[in-house]
Amino acid sequence: MRMRNKPWAIDYLNQHSEIVVTEVDDLQQDVWQQFIRSNDIKHIEVGSGMGRFITTLAKQNPYIQYISVELDKNVMVRVLDKVLEQNLDNIRLICLPIEEIHDYLAINPLDQLYLNFSDPWPKNRHEKRRLTHHNYLSIYEKFLKDDALIQFKTDNRKLFEYSLISMSQYGYQFVDINLHVHDREPDDNIRTEYEEKFSSKGSRIYMLKAKLNE
Repeated sequence: MRMRNKPWAIDYLNQHSEIVVTEVDDLQQDVWQQFIRSNDIKHIEVGSGMGRFITTLAKQNPYIQYISVELDKNVMVRVLDKVLEQNLDNIRLICLPIEEIHDYLAINPLDQLYLNFSDPWPKNRHEKRRLTHHNYLSIYEKFLKDDALIQFKTDNRKLFEYSLISMSQYGYQFVDINLHVHDREPDDNIRTEYEEKFSSKGSRIYMLKAKLNE
């Protein structure tokens, strides 16, 4: 996701360090350690975009703790705004690569992972950057519970097909495969901003749910 650069973004995010972290060392703060170590049910979204999906979940499920991971500081500002506007206290934001924080998350493994409309990185030489590449699947395994669920949505058919193969080869078993989410839309489906955009242009939305140890 590309947005206009906001020179003030990091300062704004750091003003709310109880909610969002922008440096790995910040995860050592007491408030963050308490959140990570608590025994509450925890879900995580990697690549949260502008935050409609994860903040809607947090509002609907106050008994679940949510972690939003988004690399782009300019985009994370939008997520933080939604958290503050809705006064959500069961969500924390991380503006860092998942590769740098998985050890902290593994302190208390998480129950579910969401991947929504990830960058497809269509060129073969960029395969390792896809969030369903086996390198990333091995990272997720480090901080997810043994029976954790991964939910993946995309409008990109080639990425969806790639993800089915990659996850199957890694050992995941599919709980659900939906080749046209909006044809018979599940009641619990939350449309992201990009999902609305792609769907309005006629794109088909694909979704899968999978577990490593079914």
